[in-house]
Amino acid sequence: MRYISLILLIPICTFGQKSFSYDVVIYGGTSAAISAAVQVKSMGKSVVVVSPDKYLGGLSSSGLGWTDSGKKEAIGGLAREFYHRVWRHYQSASAWKWEKMEDYGNRGQGSPAIDGVKRTMWIFEPHVAELIFDSWVQEHKIEVFREELLDRTNGVLKKNGKILSISTLSGNVYEGSVFLDCTYEGDLMAASGVSYFVGRESNSVYGETLSGVQTKNAKKHQFKFGIDPFVVEGDPSSGLLARISGEPPGVEGSGDTKMQAYNFRLCLTQVEKNRIPFPKPDDYDPSQYELLLRTLNQGSRHVFGKFDPVPNSKTDTNNHGPFSTDNIGMNYLYPEASYEDRKKIILEHEKYQKGYFYFLCNDPRVPEDVSERMSEWGLAKDEFQNNDNWPHQIYVREARRMIGEFVTTELHLRGSLNTKKSVGMGSYNMDSHHVQRYVAKDENGKSYVLNEGDIQINPGAPYQISYDSLVPQKGECENLLVPVCVSTSHIAFGSIRMEPVFMILAQSAATAAVFSIDDNLSVQDIPYEKLKKRLILDNQILELKKTELVTSGLGINPDKLSGLVVDGSKIKLIGDWVESTSLRPFVGSSYFHDGNGGKGMRSADFPFIAEKDGLHEIKVSYVASTNRAGSVIYEIEDEKGLSRIVVDQRKKVNNDNLWHSLGSFVFKKGKKYELRVKNDHSEGYVIVDAAHIIPLD
Repeated sequence: MRYISLILLIPICTFGQKSFSYDVVIYGGTSAAISAAVQVKSMGKSVVVVSPDKYLGGLSSSGLGWTDSGKKEAIGGLAREFYHRVWRHYQSASAWKWEKMEDYGNRGQGSPAIDGVKRTMWIFEPHVAELIFDSWVQEHKIEVFREELLDRTNGVLKKNGKILSISTLSGNVYEGSVFLDCTYEGDLMAASGVSYFVGRESNSVYGETLSGVQTKNAKKHQFKFGIDPFVVEGDPSSGLLARISGEPPGVEGSGDTKMQAYNFRLCLTQVEKNRIPFPKPDDYDPSQYELLLRTLNQGSRHVFGKFDPVPNSKTDTNNHGPFSTDNIGMNYLYPEASYEDRKKIILEHEKYQKGYFYFLCNDPRVPEDVSERMSEWGLAKDEFQNNDNWPHQIYVREARRMIGEFVTTELHLRGSLNTKKSVGMGSYNMDSHHVQRYVAKDENGKSYVLNEGDIQINPGAPYQISYDSLVPQKGECENLLVPVCVSTSHIAFGSIRMEPVFMILAQSAATAAVFSIDDNLSVQDIPYEKLKKRLILDNQILELKKTELVTSGLGINPDKLSGLVVDGSKIKLIGDWVESTSLRPFVGSSYFHDGNGGKGMRSADFPFIAEKDGLHEIKVSYVASTNRAGSVIYEIEDEKGLSRIVVDQRKKVNNDNLWHSLGSFVFKKGKKYELRVKNDHSEGYVIVDAAHIIPLD
């Protein structure tokens, strides 16, 4: 763990220096920074946003339009207001320039992109997000100083455990009563002498299973063909291909100072009038993509896997597959690097990613079907127009993380340990992108390349985030709040690090900042009940009930049905399901639904032992309704093999509107079988009630 000593540094006044004084000083230009400023203004205090960036909104306005959110019900307050404004923007016909609204579809991440009932929209173009953040600034008359870089060496003036002012490289000084660090890097936090950590803790530090080196869990976005890592295949003396480390990955579960890969979230399009061909970067070197070429020649077509649609025939294009837009291993020095060195790291990432697409489109060795298809794409001409159509912000997935009053870990996310003083919720997967690319050997000693670090595991349910994860240890700083580089372990941060959560935590931190001023208290001593009351008043979501038991009494008694019935506690639920009795009829005491969220993260198994040999019919129970999912996947492996059945739960197919047949299957008496229902790629509520296995012979 890395600790920074407290040093009182007084900035030297220079010619042209200006001093400003506010109640709250926010350092950062991210979505969190603007959300915090809006909250401070709404509570009647003066506030300034000192932004190191030229453009506001961070990743939300720099390509990340395919919102990583998890369960939408966990998002409230100003974060939900932001997504309401997105919805409002796209209600206008003038917002649809390159496609019609009715042609857009409604596919989002885990739930529909547009929720007309709740008047929210979760998928958007970059410029729309920036427009909303700028409109917030104008509406609330928030003072913003752009391109103001904190003097990280001499720019924090502290006395008696409190920050008095911060100064920037321009010479400006910003005095305040309370300060918020809303940067992705945690620069103000670090310069203020607050304890923090960079890298991955070993599992032993907090009793976790998913922090530290992860080779066994790194199954996704992985090389699958035993690809040779050497320049000359089979010849170690020829050296390793570019972008493969010669170092071993480390002991499983051990800690290191490395972090998950960064990339740019590109906004691409196929619309010819709005498309700019992928540019050739300076110092382009095709040898950097030799490993990519080998995966393509082995038959992989992963390069088109994450072109997620946003409005107007554009994409939020993210990393996908073993060799993609993530620049694995090239960001380790970024968190602590100087501004100049950060620029070099960012430029290296930009050159790599531009070269990646240029290579796929233009290298004659690339399979023709790949190059032709990729050449149909290009940068969106009407996005990032002042930056050659390239995103302003690199995706800093992880940098410094504070070691505060309370450290949120994997155990808190899974519910094994309690979280007190909730100021917001998260629900996304515990998600880390790959951290390193290394050489492994098979049982015969043959070398092949692997990636390490990728984790995508559902915590099981939405979880609470403690206020104490936003504040430093009391002896270190009494008037600083950190809602982005929060006090968490590596893997817990992998779930918390989502833009809606940053906005949620920033609003809560800003509320605490105002109370700190009003009551003349350190941020660590804010009465939680008072804070909680105001957060609820401002529509923050601090907890979620996991049941919707709105009727009493039992449904249909499964014991009175012939054949086998799998219901209730016999069902193995995987992921976060909501128990409900809202619609009748149902079997047993209740049924379950997926909350129209967490798509691909929830499934349910119906295990049974066949009582007879031969043909059986399987029926499943649910009440068909228009808000149900249209494509629900059921899987069953019988004596004839694996069957995959897609069911439309919106469609009423019989008079009782309860039992729906999946077909007939052959089972052996006394043998174990399992019916599985999945919520992958479904739009609408997936229902899990009972399975009825009926012998036909």
